[in-house]
Amino acid sequence: MIEDEPTIAAAVAARLRAEGFDVEIASDGLGGVALCQRLRPDLVVLDLMLPGLDGLEVCRRIQRDRQVPVLMLTAKDSETDLEVGLGVGADDYLTKPFSPRELVARVRAVLRRSEASRDGEATRNGELIRVGDVLLDVPRMRAEVAGRRVELTPTEFQLLATLAAQPGRIFTRSQLLDAIHGVAFESYERAI
Repeated sequence: MIEDEPTIAAAVAARLRAEGFDVEIASDGLGGVALCQRLRPDLVVLDLMLPGLDGLEVCRRIQRDRQVPVLMLTAKDSETDLEVGLGVGADDYLTKPFSPRELVARVRAVLRRSEASRDGEATRNGELIRVGDVLLDVPRMRAEVAGRRVELTPTEFQLLATLAAQPGRIFTRSQLLDAIHGVAFESYERAI
């Protein structure tokens, strides 16, 4: 949690801890960025108005390293503030004052969406595969790990995509060879 008002930080942390969450608190933007880099949290509850770096810049910086779900808390309730917050990478937005129950419900909802993505759920009709910090853009044959591009040969990419599409599944050698040859054949057909 990144919140500069000690009363709010303590109350939110206490409520989340009572619901079974582990909570660490930073009281300013720079401290929040450093905390996120050190702990790699599953979710960040982020105040928009912070000393040092504002919440928007904090959100940009923590999203640059890796995609982490962000629930923004703010006293600002204009539609423009909402659009900007969501535009820089926040997953949800809650205005102060807020109900502790609603906060917990939103935290759980954001985590559910994030966990489904991390667990290997294919998105955009199978074009993207995300498993943990690995993101595969199948049509473009591009791979990223923790937001950084990784160069792979077509064979390496296809092997990785085959394995990532079904985490936990055991493949035989022939199944993996079929996956590789399927890509080679498709590439050959496109070239003709």
